[in-house]
Amino acid sequence: LLGNIEFPDEVETVLRNGGDGVGLYRTEFLFLTSNEPPDEEAQYQSYRRTIELLDGRPCTIRTLDLGADKMTQSMLQEPERNPFLGLRSIRYSLQNQPMFKTQLRAILRASAHGPVKTMFPLVSNLMELRQGKLMIADLGEELADEGIAFDPQMPVGVMIEVPSAALMARTFAAESAFFSIGTNDLVQYTLAVDRGNERVAHLYQAAHPAVVYLAKTVVRAARSTGIDCSLCGEMAGEPVFCMLLLGMGLRTLSMVPDQIPVVKRVIRSVTMEHCERLARRVGSFDSERQVETALRDELRKLDPDVFGHWVAE
Repeated sequence: LLGNIEFPDEVETVLRNGGDGVGLYRTEFLFLTSNEPPDEEAQYQSYRRTIELLDGRPCTIRTLDLGADKMTQSMLQEPERNPFLGLRSIRYSLQNQPMFKTQLRAILRASAHGPVKTMFPLVSNLMELRQGKLMIADLGEELADEGIAFDPQMPVGVMIEVPSAALMARTFAAESAFFSIGTNDLVQYTLAVDRGNERVAHLYQAAHPAVVYLAKTVVRAARSTGIDCSLCGEMAGEPVFCMLLLGMGLRTLSMVPDQIPVVKRVIRSVTMEHCERLARRVGSFDSERQVETALRDELRKLDPDVFGHWVAE
């Protein structure tokens, strides 16, 4: 069980809640809290401090996830009509290569101080992954020529957040060191629902059979090719989904640090065989209502006094 963080000092909260490391370091907040983009040294020091605070525990750094709701449209010369389907995440980084290279150099330098993995957000086609990996390789050669230490074997993976990536998971697995399923965007793009829109927010359902199917597809693709697969969306920290995720084959979950203790309690209350049976049963359902009801019923059986809050309708 890992924690999601935005700043280095949050590592202490992760460890205090029993986390085993950082599964999602949201680096864009280094940019959003300043009027000027942080330079290479500032980013390096932030990543290095995070790694040192983890003291040998794993850290997965996500490259910039700017755009959409994480950059005000007023900052752009031409505001986008539909920013969630526009220039964001890995697309934004690849179109702003000087900024992207600065970040990648900082991450590579920080990798000399402990176990670090890098992942690209919102990858939707193989060329985005290949371009990012090529840039890392080129920057690694630069650092080597400059005599600057880094981990030449730093794992590079992708966040699976859009249906195209989930459906092509086997293809991506051949060129990725690991997967991390980002369910927040995967739900949004699979169901075509803007959860910030009050008129349709009720349709945003992580328990939708299509979402469950895509997540299961990704886990199977990772397992068949021998790469690690984690899940770092909000589903990871919701106890009601815990047994389903375990039953689907996930063994690494990354969440808001405060959620770690309750998820840990669920895990300690069940067997893998129980979770696998539940996942098979849920896989046959055709509505999110059926899925959610079954999951809540199973959670309620574990300990009504402890988990009653999480199964309330």
